[in-house]
This record gives sequence, C-alpha cells and structure tokens, in this order.
Amino acid sequence: MKIHIEKNPKSDEIWVTEHNPIYTTGLNKRESKLPKSSIPHLFVDRGGKITFHGPGQIIFYFLISLERNRLSIRQLVSGIEDSILLFLKRRKVVGELKKNAPGVYIDQKKIASIGLRVKKGFTYHGVSLNVNMNLKPFLDIDPCGYEDLKMAQLNEYLPEIDQREIVKEVLEQFKNKFRSLNEK
Repeated sequence: MKIHIEKNPKSDEIWVTEHNPIYTTGLNKRESKLPKSSIPHLFVDRGGKITFHGPGQIIFYFLISLERNRLSIRQLVSGIEDSILLFLKRRKVVGELKKNAPGVYIDQKKIASIGLRVKKGFTYHGVSLNVNMNLKPFLDIDPCGYEDLKMAQLNEYLPEIDQREIVKEVLEQFKNKFRSLNEK
C-alpha cells in the first residue's frame, strides 16, 4: 500500500482482503497492552493502537487522495462509519457510533475498527469489519486501547449472510457516500 501511494496514483482504490491471524499495533503503541500469544504481532504505521485481524474479518484498505476528493481525514472517517451504518440499517441491524472512539458498534460492542494513515495527501490502511471470526484473540488485548471493550461480529445479527454479499453492499455504500461528499 505504502509503495502504491508513493507512486502518486491517478485514481482512488479500495482493496478488500482477509488476513491470517495477526495482531497489529499502530503508532499509538506506547499505551497498548501487548499480547502474550503465539499469534504473530506486527507494528504498523497506521493510526490507532492494537487490534487483531483474522479469517472471517473483511478488511477494506482505502487508497484515497484527500485533495483530489476534497476531503478532510475527519470527513473520510465519518464517511466510512456512515457507510457501515447504512449497510447495517439496510439489513435491519442498529449500529451506533461512540464519541471519541472511532468505529461502529452494535449493542455497545465494536464490530468495525478504523485505522488510517495519511502520507503525501493519500490515505492508506482502512477499516476491518468482523463477520464470522474467532473473537477469542481480542480477549488477550485491550482492543484499540480500550480496556474491557467487547467485540461483536456480523453473524451474531445476520447469521445467513454471505461474505461476498457483504463486500458488494458495503462497497456500494462507500461509493454512494463518497460520491455525495464530492458533490458538496
């Protein structure tokens, strides 16, 4: 991602992936409780603190020019959150935001975590959406730096949903949201 951004791309991209089990710690690592686990741990240059990634979690990486899209980082984060909230609403699931705690929550549990980095006016890293994964590794850390933060996953609320449907619908929400932001 970093190399892609350094080439000053002419178009914006959203990469969608899933990772093998790994803990990642962002730039605010000094306050993170590090895991005592055999799961690999990597320090990365995104914002935020420690989190877990693994199979059953969809990660959307945003490679976006803030300048070209006339967006502030706050607008981008809000747009990402709003897109996930709209996706949930269309599926009749009530999502919510928490003041000073980026991400999307359901029943006070975090379902989507955001960690971005801006370099030369471009964003990289993104948002992870818990769908159908092993949440136990989150118990060994303070997710996103919040002690006792509970994590949720989509299959608790939408047990029959297909991961491909989620990707398609969430990408559509991102596209619609950022198109409307660009028109303002």
